[in-house]
Amino acid sequence: MPDEPQTLDPAAPPAARARTAAPAGALAADSSAPGRHGVWVVRLVVVGIVLAALNLRPAITSLGALLEEVRDGLHMSGSVAGVLTSVPPLCFAVFGITAPRLARRFGPAAVVCAGMAAIFAGLAVRPFASGTVGFLAASALALMGIAVSNVLMPVIVKRYFPDRIGTMTGLYSMALALGTSLAAAATVPMTEAMGGSWRTGLGVWAVLAALAVLPWIPLVRDRGARGTAGPVRDAAASPQAAPLRITRSRTAWALGCFFGLQATGAYITMGWMPQIFRDAGVPAGTAGVLLAVTMVMGVPLAFVIPRLATRLRNQGPIAVVLGLCGLAGYTGLCFAPAAGAWAWALLLGVSNCAFPLALTMIGMRSRTGAGVVRLSAFAQSVGYLISIPGPLLVGVLYQHSGGWGLPIALMAGLMVPQMIVGTLAGRDRTVEDEC
Repeated sequence: MPDEPQTLDPAAPPAARARTAAPAGALAADSSAPGRHGVWVVRLVVVGIVLAALNLRPAITSLGALLEEVRDGLHMSGSVAGVLTSVPPLCFAVFGITAPRLARRFGPAAVVCAGMAAIFAGLAVRPFASGTVGFLAASALALMGIAVSNVLMPVIVKRYFPDRIGTMTGLYSMALALGTSLAAAATVPMTEAMGGSWRTGLGVWAVLAALAVLPWIPLVRDRGARGTAGPVRDAAASPQAAPLRITRSRTAWALGCFFGLQATGAYITMGWMPQIFRDAGVPAGTAGVLLAVTMVMGVPLAFVIPRLATRLRNQGPIAVVLGLCGLAGYTGLCFAPAAGAWAWALLLGVSNCAFPLALTMIGMRSRTGAGVVRLSAFAQSVGYLISIPGPLLVGVLYQHSGGWGLPIALMAGLMVPQMIVGTLAGRDRTVEDEC
């Protein structure tokens, strides 16, 4: 697949014209065209992206489906369980910010490969933990691998598919949503089929993680054979990348806040929604399926939304529509959690598709490979820092109020600022112009 010629389109949005008009050297450094790597490498990258994406959420949603059993088995209070649901965004913020430096030193494929290995190790060790501390440590190891892979997935897409960002982001987001929903729906039935132990139900997901390591190994070898870390290192070393100060960009801050608010809603949903339904009288198996319905909505929409976003000058209207769906879903969850359970699950599933929108905007708000690396790390690290208090606060409110009214009101209230910053992040501009 050779590079397509670049031409200036006067009707194109400013950000698109800026990317097209970038210096030839910058484009060469950023766009590692598929043809440069070979057909087999490109196909392997596609397989690697899909398998990696499938493993970026089961560590979390499988725990959400069995949270009550884990709490009882490890003797956790509601507040400690809230801390447990806050560990994912904390790890993503702390370890995600290291991804650009690791990618410059070892190459993005090598870091993703190590990330998949860390996910496997954490999921394999976690079921054997005898206490809360060991369980948290093993979870943190898996989440460390997820964190660096989260940041570098947009970079991998930009590197191998510079002219197909929307399509490949959609494929990656679809696989991520599929893995999320599969873990939510299948964990409880598999646990019951394998003897009823929550430890077995959580540990089985290590097998999928082991498979995800395999396609990245030859990609690391391919990098070594070529003697280059690829465009991430080249672009980072270029004069154009050196002056970039991402913290000076209002769009970067807006994107970070948008990422954080959507992550808050997503991790509250993954960690607590099954419990909300169970407390409303819904059976445990059905509660897990409802979470799966919420997650599986992202499978088709995660492919549609990035493609739609890349065709619009401003992605703000999409952010507003998704936020309104979230408001409707939380309102229904508050007043009729059991009666309208399937409708609320569907609406919240649509709202959670703010995640692929955020990923797509990361690729669109920068015109260089170095810019994508820095913007991805900045937006995701800031975003996950913002999202840390959410699941913990929900646990505290739930324990001290004795019900779900206040926690759900908090979730619904967060939709308003999410729509505002999503509109700001969706404006047609690049961080290079603002910095």
